Order: sequence, then structure tokens, then C-alpha cells
Amino acid sequence: MTGETYLTASDVTKSYGDVTAVSEVSLDIPSNAVTGFIGPNGSGKTTLLRMLLGVERPTSGTVSYSGPDAERQLGYLPQRPTFRPGFSVRETAGFYADLVDDDPDRLLERVGLEEVASRPVSGLSGGMTRLLGIAQALAGDPPIVMLDEPASGLDPAMSRLIFDIVESIADAGRAVVLCSHELPLVEETADRLVVLESGRLVRTGSVASLREQTGGPLHETFTALLEQDRTTIAAPGGEKP
Repeated sequence: MTGETYLTASDVTKSYGDVTAVSEVSLDIPSNAVTGFIGPNGSGKTTLLRMLLGVERPTSGTVSYSGPDAERQLGYLPQRPTFRPGFSVRETAGFYADLVDDDPDRLLERVGLEEVASRPVSGLSGGMTRLLGIAQALAGDPPIVMLDEPASGLDPAMSRLIFDIVESIADAGRAVVLCSHELPLVEETADRLVVLESGRLVRTGSVASLREQTGGPLHETFTALLEQDRTTIAAPGGEKP
């Protein structure tokens, strides 16, 4: 069951010159839940995520935090995390842990990297680098954790492990926001979905409620929603209901 709202976006729009990347999107991010952002490339997922983080300032609209008091309100895993190559795994975790008075060993145990703590980060696989990125995102126990394509390019076993960790983060009471193209794993893990197309909010709701559209798996529902949205936009008047 989802919890109270920790983050709210109200009519947020982001434009770069004449290009609108996100257009008048409103949504709530609840605690104790994984909220999955899905959409084709260029749909505005990462731009919306960066506005929720505060990295990008909306051209218009607002983002407001209403979660618990915390030294670090938001943790973030970028799509391609990079770390100083001369550091070991533990030294890297220690750097982020020291910023918020956390325990680096606890962070590494949380993501299963304690056995490679002495390994240089330059010797990590892509999957282990993502796990280290999740560890730094958890430093300081932020109430909200955001992850941008955490399993992109990884093998199925590592992707499954990462999504299991994502689910456990939400089960611990945090609000988790996840951007991903891995629809089967999103379907298993997400409590709520936000479907985006060309910067617009197409639909939001639980996986079950959206799947009622087709009765099939998420990828069929996703395709049907996008086709419905494009048909509506192309209709006379060009306005969504």
C-alpha cells in the first residue's frame, strides 16, 4: 500500500528555446512505493526526473517537498554513474557516507558489494558500478530515491538483482522514482506508473488499472496508450480529454 505524498509536481513545464521537453505535468510521488516513469526515447522522462530532483529549474510550474525532515532529502542514481578510478569501492562509499555521517560498510552490505570493498572502482563491471551508484544514493537514508535507467545494458541476472533492491528500498518506507525501458521488470516492481509521450503526461495509475485497458502484459498496454494518445492529439481540435 502506498503511503503519504513526499513530492508534488504542479503543472511543470521545461522548455529549451523553442523546444518543450516537458509540458504541464502534474503528479504526486508517494512513500512506500515505486513510481515508474515509462515512455519512448525523448518522452521527457529524464527531464522530469531532473526537475523533481531540483537539478533542472522548471520553466513554469512548481515542485514541492512534503516528506520528513532529513539531512539529505533526495538520493539519485544517474543513468551512467562515474566514480574516481583511483579509489577503491570502500573509499568511494566512504566519501559519500562521510558527507552525511553514514557508515560505508552498511551501504556496501545494502547492495551486496561488501566482498569487493577493496577492489578499485575501475575494475568493476557495469552492474557493480550501478550497485555502487545505488549505495551512494542511499547514503544518509534519504526519504526519496530516484534512479534513471538503473538496469540499462545489463544482463538479466544483474537487472533482476537491481530491481529487487529497488523494491526493497520502497518496502523500507521510501518513495522511489524509477525511469526504465525494462517493461517486464517495471511491471513486476512498480506500484504506480507514469506514462509520458513527447513531454506530455498520457496516463498515471497502478499497473493493474492501466492493464485493464488491454488485459495483456504491460508492453501491450503501453503501446495501446501511446496509440490512443497520438490518435487523440491528431483528432480535430488536437486536445486531450
